[in-house]
Amino acid sequence: MTMRSREQSPPGQVRIIAGEWRGQYLPVPDVPGLRPTPDRVRETVFNWLQSRIEGSRCLDLFAGTGALGFESASRGARRVVLVESSAAVAAGLSTSRGRLGAEQVQVVNQDVEHFLGEAEPEPFDIVFADPPFGSEQLPDLCRLLSTGGWLAPDARIYLEVERETGVPSVPDDWVLLRSKTAGEVGYHLFVTP
Repeated sequence: MTMRSREQSPPGQVRIIAGEWRGQYLPVPDVPGLRPTPDRVRETVFNWLQSRIEGSRCLDLFAGTGALGFESASRGARRVVLVESSAAVAAGLSTSRGRLGAEQVQVVNQDVEHFLGEAEPEPFDIVFADPPFGSEQLPDLCRLLSTGGWLAPDARIYLEVERETGVPSVPDDWVLLRSKTAGEVGYHLFVTP
């Protein structure tokens, strides 16, 4: 029998680390390319963001399991929008929302680029973008975020990419605050003016 540490999630699930729903698990759908942000990485990211989460507006693009968005809501974010293109995965996010009673969470089943290009923009304090590895979308998405009215002043943007990508190319006025790697993942936190 294999022993698992308290910090690891069971296979097929990710754990909410802190806040109102601490210890609750979110299912990981069996979908090709879906790669949840590991617990250890999420813990680091939320340490970076801890003073900004309470009362914030968060946008989770490529939501997948919703781990980043639900973690934000658990820690006191007042509004969280999860954008997911897969209808089956979005249905799972809605199920998790209902199970947790996460009234502040909205699930949007739409392609991320269409959402950013067509939805009525609103300013978010924190944006999470974790596109599938090998995706070429990130530069266009960053441009849409920057020019489309999606970012509040002093917003934080978290980007997760393949480690070998290095620090992603972003708009000139974004400033890199933190950058780390873990395994195959590079994760980076930027701030806007």
